[in-house]
Amino acid sequence: MAEPLDRYDADLTTPQMVILELEAEDKFDAAAQLAQRMYDAGRISDLEGFLGHVNAREHQLATGLPGGIGLPHARSEFVARTSIAVGITKYGKALDFGAADGPATVVLLIGTPAGSFSEHLEVLATLARSLSKESFRESLRRAYDPEVISELINSSLVFFDH
Repeated sequence: MAEPLDRYDADLTTPQMVILELEAEDKFDAAAQLAQRMYDAGRISDLEGFLGHVNAREHQLATGLPGGIGLPHARSEFVARTSIAVGITKYGKALDFGAADGPATVVLLIGTPAGSFSEHLEVLATLARSLSKESFRESLRRAYDPEVISELINSSLVFFDH
């Protein structure tokens, strides 16, 4: 078995896993588009299987956060290593993720390996802390550059030892 830190060698997100001007029918379509980017990047082994886990989680509990954030997520045996795909919605195309204050314009799909329960919670908690800051949310929305967006996300998750 590999050393536990091996899977952190790669960044949690990459420019290839960022969708600018995301247009989706609903939160499930948004998750599907983001999961496709993860699949294309080799981060998940079974697209439909992973989406089944994400959508089951979404049906259990809304994943919208205050400030226009959607945070769909799942632990899954189809996730090779912890990964985050990011969608910034096209202007006027916000998506309902069930947050009390309205729809989301920033969507972060998080996938973690099935056995990584504490890591999954740590990623969620750390991202939620960053996303609670309006300045961070605005930086993501205004970046218009997949490189900048992926760097913002990766640098917000500094608790990982690379």
